[in-house]
Amino acid sequence: MKKVETWLFPVAAVVAVLVILVAVNVLGNFLKFRSDLTENKIYTLSPGTKRILDKLDTPVEIRFYYSKDNSSMPVPLRTYAQEVEDLLSEYQQAGHGKIQVVKLDPKPDSDAEDSARLDGVQGQTTAANLTGDRIYLGLAVSCLDAKTAISFLSPDRETLLEYDISRAISSVVNPKKAVIGVMSALPVLGRAANPMMMMQRQRGSDPWVFVQELKQNYTVREVPLTTDKIDDDISVLLVAYPKGINESAQFAIDQFMLRGGKMVALLDPFSFVDSQLSGGQQAMMRGETYSANLDKLLKTWGLQFTADKIVADPNLATKIQRQTGSVDSDMTVLTINGDTINKSDPLGASTTDLLLPFAGAFTGTPAGGLKEEVLVSSTPQAGLVDATMIMLGAEGARKFYKPGNTPLAMVVRLSGKFKTAFPDGKPAASPTPTPTASPAPSATPTPTYLKEATNEGVAVLIGDSDFAYDQIAGREQQMMNQVVFTPNNGNLNLIESSVELLAGDSNLMSIRSRTSANRPFVVVNKMEAAAQDKYQSKIDELENGLSQARQKLSELQSAKQADQRSVLSPEQQAEIKKFQENEAQIDKQLKQVRKELRQEIDSLQNWLKWLNIALMPLVVTGIGLGLAFFKKRSRAAR
Repeated sequence: MKKVETWLFPVAAVVAVLVILVAVNVLGNFLKFRSDLTENKIYTLSPGTKRILDKLDTPVEIRFYYSKDNSSMPVPLRTYAQEVEDLLSEYQQAGHGKIQVVKLDPKPDSDAEDSARLDGVQGQTTAANLTGDRIYLGLAVSCLDAKTAISFLSPDRETLLEYDISRAISSVVNPKKAVIGVMSALPVLGRAANPMMMMQRQRGSDPWVFVQELKQNYTVREVPLTTDKIDDDISVLLVAYPKGINESAQFAIDQFMLRGGKMVALLDPFSFVDSQLSGGQQAMMRGETYSANLDKLLKTWGLQFTADKIVADPNLATKIQRQTGSVDSDMTVLTINGDTINKSDPLGASTTDLLLPFAGAFTGTPAGGLKEEVLVSSTPQAGLVDATMIMLGAEGARKFYKPGNTPLAMVVRLSGKFKTAFPDGKPAASPTPTPTASPAPSATPTPTYLKEATNEGVAVLIGDSDFAYDQIAGREQQMMNQVVFTPNNGNLNLIESSVELLAGDSNLMSIRSRTSANRPFVVVNKMEAAAQDKYQSKIDELENGLSQARQKLSELQSAKQADQRSVLSPEQQAEIKKFQENEAQIDKQLKQVRKELRQEIDSLQNWLKWLNIALMPLVVTGIGLGLAFFKKRSRAAR
C-alpha cells in the first residue's frame, strides 16, 4: 500500500496542476481578461485610441494581409507581424463588437492576393525569394463606403504603429476631411518644374513629408502670402516661414483669428533652407536676409520675436560632422529633450525630442484676454547671438555667446480672444494710377471688418521653420521595393500634432508615439560602457603616442628623400631606428589593450548569459530542496 501511495500522490498532484492550468486558460478566454506586465505598457491601447473606439457607432472592418506561410518572409518581419497581430487583437477587444479583424494570407494567384491588390496593399519582393512571389504585410480599413490602406507595415515605423492604425480608423469613420490652409515662402507644397528645368531634364520637387502626411487626413489648400481673405472653411491655418508677407495678408490672418481661427505659425530668425535655395553665404554677404516674422500681429498680442537673433545653448548643443571630417559641438543647433519640453501639456506630452537649427525666441507678456503656455524652452544657460554669426560657424557663435541666466521660450501657445492689430480697418492697398475721369460709384456694399473677437482662437507659435525640412526631420531609405521615410526625431510629430490638436481630433495626438517592443540590454550596455571607459584612456594615450611616432618618422624619412646627396649620420640613422622600434612597440601595446578589452566584454556577456540560463533552474531546485528538507523535518518531528 505504501508503494502505491509513493507514486499515486505525485501523479495526482501533476494531474491536478494540469486541470488547474486548463481551467484557468478556459476561464481566461471566456472572461477576456488581459494584463499588460511590460514596463512601458506596449500592448495596452492608449486613452486616445480607446476614445476613438468608444465613439464608433458603425462597424469597422480591418483586413490584415500577412504572408504567414511564405518561407521567404524575413524573420524580423515575422516578429513584427506577430506584434501587429497582437495589437489588432487589442483593437478588437476594445471595439465592443464594432471592430472586426479579418486575417488573410495572400498566397500567389489566390483570392486573398486579388483582395490585397484591390485594397491597395502592395506586395514586396525580397532578395531571398527565388520564385518571384511577393510577400505581404499591410492592412486595409473600411467602414461603409469609405476605405483606406496601409500598403506596407514597416518595422521602422514601429513607434507609430498604433497611431497609423487609429488614424486609418478615424479617417474611414469621419470621411469628411478638414481643410488646412498652408501659407509659406518655402516650397513646402512642392514645386513644379519650370521650362528651363524641363529642358535640362530636371524634375520639380515633391511636397515636404509633413505636408504629405497631412494630406492623408486633411484637404490641404495653398494660401498666397498676398491674400486679403482667409476662407471660412479653413479649419487650421499653417503659416510656414512667412517671409515677405504684406500687411494685407497679416490683416487677413488678424480677421481669421478674431473669428476664432486656429493657427500654427513657423517663424524663423535664419532659415538655412531659404539661404541654400537663394545662394547661400554669397547672398548673405550681399545683405540678403533669411528671416520671417509676423511682427505687427505679435506686437498687438503682447509678444516679440527675436527675428535677427538666434538661441545659443551649450547644454543643448548638437554634435555635427563637417565636410572636412571634423566634429563640432554647435550650440545654435539645439537638441531638445527632457525638462525643456512641457510634458504637462498634451502637445508637449506627445513630443519626445526635437532638433531645432538656428531657432529664435519669444519674449513679452500676452495681452489681456490671452493665455500663454510655454511648450518648449531652452535651459537657463542659453543666450542670444546675432544671426549673422551663422557665417562664422560654431566657433563664431561660441565666441559671441553670453548666458542670459533665464530660459528662452521657443514654442508657445496663445489662446483666448485676440486683439486686432488693425483698429482702423483694412490697410490701404498700394497706390495705383488714377484715371482722368472720375469712376462711377460702385454699387457693391463696403465689406465690414471685425474690430473685436467674436470667438476664442488658438495660435501655436514656433521659433523655427527648418525643423520641418525633410533632411532635418528624418531620412528616406529603401525598404524592399518601397521608399520609407523614417523620423530621426520628434519634429514632424510636433507640427502634425499641432495641426491635429487644433483641427479638433486631439485623440490622435495623444497616441502618436509608442515605445518600441525591442528592449535594449541596459545592464549589459552599461557594463560594456564601463569596460570601454576603463581602457579608453590607455587606448587614447597609445594612439596619440603612435600618431606622434609615425609623424616624426615621416618627417625624418622625408628629410632623407629631399636631400639624397647627403649621407645620414649614425646618430640620425639611430634616431630613425629608435622611432621605428617605438612605433612597433606602441602598436603592440595597443593591440594588447584592445585584446584585453574584447576579452573583458566577452567575459561579461558570457557571465550574464550563463546567469540567465542557470539562475531560474537553480532557484527552482533550491525551492524544491528547501520544501523537501522542511517536509522531512516535519515528518521527523512527528
